[in-house]
Amino acid sequence: MTVFLVGGAVRDLTSGSPIRDLDLAVQGNATKLRKELQKAGGVVIGEDEPTQTLYLTFPGGVRLEVGSTMWATYPKPGKPVYKPAPILDDLHRRDFTANAMALSLNDGSFGLLMDPLNGVADIENRELRLVSNYGFIEDPARMIRAARFGARLGWQMEEKTRQRYENAKGDNAIAALSTTLHHYELEEVFHEEDPLRVLKRLEAEGWAKVLFPAWTSAKVNEGELDKLRDTIGRLESMGIYPDPSAAYFPLLTAKLAPKEVSELKKKFARPGFAEQIPALEADTKEFATLFTSKAAAAPSDAWKMLFAARPEAVLWLAHTTKSAPLKARFEAFFNDWSQARLKIPYQLMQEMRITPALPGYHELVEKLFFAVMDSKLDTPEAARAFLEPFSPPAPPPPVNMRRRAVKREAKVPKPRGKKAAAAAEDIDVSAEDEVVRVENPPVEAKAKGVAAKAAPVAAHKGLPAAKPVLPLRKVAPVLKKVAPVAAKVAAKKVVAKKAVVKKAAKKVVGKKAAKPAAKKVVAKPVSKKPVAKPVAKKVVVKKVVKPVAKKAAKPAAKKKPAAKKPVAKHVSKKPAAKPAAKKAAVKAKGKSKR
Repeated sequence: MTVFLVGGAVRDLTSGSPIRDLDLAVQGNATKLRKELQKAGGVVIGEDEPTQTLYLTFPGGVRLEVGSTMWATYPKPGKPVYKPAPILDDLHRRDFTANAMALSLNDGSFGLLMDPLNGVADIENRELRLVSNYGFIEDPARMIRAARFGARLGWQMEEKTRQRYENAKGDNAIAALSTTLHHYELEEVFHEEDPLRVLKRLEAEGWAKVLFPAWTSAKVNEGELDKLRDTIGRLESMGIYPDPSAAYFPLLTAKLAPKEVSELKKKFARPGFAEQIPALEADTKEFATLFTSKAAAAPSDAWKMLFAARPEAVLWLAHTTKSAPLKARFEAFFNDWSQARLKIPYQLMQEMRITPALPGYHELVEKLFFAVMDSKLDTPEAARAFLEPFSPPAPPPPVNMRRRAVKREAKVPKPRGKKAAAAAEDIDVSAEDEVVRVENPPVEAKAKGVAAKAAPVAAHKGLPAAKPVLPLRKVAPVLKKVAPVAAKVAAKKVVAKKAVVKKAAKKVVGKKAAKPAAKKVVAKPVSKKPVAKPVAKKVVVKKVVKPVAKKAAKPAAKKKPAAKKPVAKHVSKKPAAKPAAKKAAVKAKGKSKR
C-alpha cells in the first residue's frame, strides 16, 4: 500500500515539538493490516469502522493510528459520510492547515513533504487556521480541538478562524457533536503532556462540561501530579521513556467518586486504554518483587533490570513506593550509578591500544561501565588486569626503508662527433685511476718512484713503460689551475671543427719557431710511439685538448733536432711553475678567441 505520515506527527516534526503519537494514512483499507501489525508487536486497543482506522500501542509506549485515506461530506452537522479517496483529498478534509500535511514513506518519494494548504507558513506564525470556512459547523469537535491545541502548543487562532469559532460557539454548534468524536476528545486529555493545563483551558472555554460534567480541575490531585511529572523527566534523562497516560488517570480523577471513575472509563474511544489503567498496578507489583530480589543485588544487575522492565511499571513504582530501600535504590540510579560512565579509564585503554577501531569496543566499554558501577575497578592495577585480555599485541617495530647512500662514480661525458670519438679512443683512463702525463725534464728524478708504481697500469692501458704515470690525486693542484682553461676550450668546441683546429695549430707552430726559448704548455697525445722532439712542459688534459696537441706536435718535431728524453714530472706547488701556467692559460684563451 501507499503509506503517508500525516496529522500531528508531521506538524510536530516541522515545528520541533515533542511527538506524542504517530498517524499513518494508507491508500486502501487499513483494517486489513490488523494481523500484520499484531505480528510486528502492536496491540490493537481500538477501532473505528467508518474511517477504517486502527488504534495500536507498541513496546516503548508508542501509540499509533493507522487509517485509510478518505473524503468526507457533511449532509448534516456532526454526521460525516466517508468514502475512499486519494491522499490530497484526505488532506483537504482535515481540521487545520497545520494538520493537513503528509510525509511520503514510499520508495521513490521517501521524505517528500506534501503541503497543499501552506500549513508550514501557519506553523511559523504559530497559528491555527481552518481548512474549510464551515469547519466548526461541519465538525463541532474541532472547537474542542482548537482549545486543546492552543493549551498544548501555545498557539493562537488566526483572526478569521477566531471569528468563526466565536460564531459557532454562540450558535451552540457543539450540540451536534458526534458520540465517537466526543469520546475521542475526552480520552485525548489523558494523553497530553500536561493534562491539567489542558483541562483548565477546556474549563475556561466551557468544553469540560460537554465532555464530562463531573470532571473538573478541582477533582485533580495537583501535588502528586507535579511529582509524577518530575519523575517522568528524571527517567527520560536516564533514557527510559514511559507513556504516562495510564499513570495520569488516577491522579487526574483522585477526587471523583468510584462510580464516576467507572463511567468515565466507559466513555473512552479506545477500550484498550481503559484496560491499561488497572493493569498498571499489577505490572508494578510484579516489578517491585523482582527489583528487591537477590537478582538485583548488584548495582549493575539493578540497572539492567530497570531498562528491561516496562517503562510504565518503573515510573509508577518510582512514584508510589514507600519502601526506604527502594527509594534509596532509585536515588542511586538517578544520581550515583550514572556517574560510573565518567570514571571509565579511557586513558589507560589508549595506552593499552584499546581504541574505538578495535572490534567489540563498545561492548567492552559497557562491561567497564558495569564493573566501575560495582566498584570492581577502584585501583589502576585492577583496571589494568581487567583490560589485559582485551589489549591487542604491540605492533612490530617499523621497518627502516632508507638505503645507504652509495657514492656514484663520476660520469665521463660522451664525445660528440666521429673525430672526437676517434680521438677519445687514444686516451683510456678510468674514473678511479685517472692519470695525467706531465713532461718536464727537471723533475725526472722525482718521478722515477711514481713511474715504477704506475708501470703495471701503463702496461695494461697500452702506454709506454718508460713514461711514468701519475695518479690524479698527485696532480690535483695543477688540475685546479688548468681546469678553467680546459673548460673554455671545451665550450668553444674546438675539436668539432677541423678547419679551425688546423688553422690554430699552424699559428701556434709559427709562434713556437719564432720563440724557441719560451716554455709552453701544450697538450700531448697519448700514443704508443715514442715522441722524438717533445715540447717543453706539455700537459695533456683529457680528450678535449688532445686534437690540438696532435696537430701542433708534428711541425715542432722537425724544427727541434735535439731534445732530452721526456720524463714525467711530479706536479708541485713551486713558484717557478706558476708563470708558465699563466702564460699557457693566456695563449689558450687567445686561440679560443681566434
